[in-house]
Amino acid sequence: MEQRIQKILAQMGVASRRKAEELIAEGRVTVNGRMAEIGMKADSARDHVKVDGKLLTRPEPKVYLIFNKPKGVVTSLSDPEGRPTVKDYLQRVKYRVFPVGRLDYDSEGLLLITNDGDFAQAILHPSQKIYKTYLAKVKGIIDDDALAKLRAGVKLQDGKTSPSKVRRIPHRSENNSWIEISLHEGRNRQVRRMLEKVGYPVVKLKRTSINGVKLRNLKPGEFRPLEPDEIESFNAGKRAQ
Repeated sequence: MEQRIQKILAQMGVASRRKAEELIAEGRVTVNGRMAEIGMKADSARDHVKVDGKLLTRPEPKVYLIFNKPKGVVTSLSDPEGRPTVKDYLQRVKYRVFPVGRLDYDSEGLLLITNDGDFAQAILHPSQKIYKTYLAKVKGIIDDDALAKLRAGVKLQDGKTSPSKVRRIPHRSENNSWIEISLHEGRNRQVRRMLEKVGYPVVKLKRTSINGVKLRNLKPGEFRPLEPDEIESFNAGKRAQ
């Protein structure tokens, strides 16, 4: 059956559909020796589809992992600066996988890893409004006015954020506060920028859950498979839209 090239690449675990389109635009994909174009269709069972000269074979089993990213690790499979990457911690995974979305270098916590491009695309698409929850340590004792601003939405350089769910975490300190913040947007360094905007710079930031799926007892640098009911929770969200 013929399908668009970007969908074939996603199904075979090469990348998300968006990233697959970038690979095609960069001229890195060929079909039967011909340079692929956006919108081109092929039959993965009959046609020879290559990425960077490597022939794609039958789809690998789908892999869904939760990884506890340590601070100081790049959410990428390679880094031109030679810094540690997510890939360094996934040597035991025998299939080619990639991170879903991003978690900045200085942050830690839950990161989804998969080889299912459609799964990744569905989670990242803004229409799904999948909530991500973070535990943030900030400078100063955060006041009610700042919490109210976070809940209502904060005006950033790239536009006002959507309302967030925020609560103060009880903690005895004269210098810092802890809050839990949940939001469904995925802008670059969004939580850090929001808290900076309301006057409370982040000292430490950890993502603790996505769509209610949690790290559990994973230590930094460890990963585990998503359980069937956890995978189903994401699929249920897709069906609800």
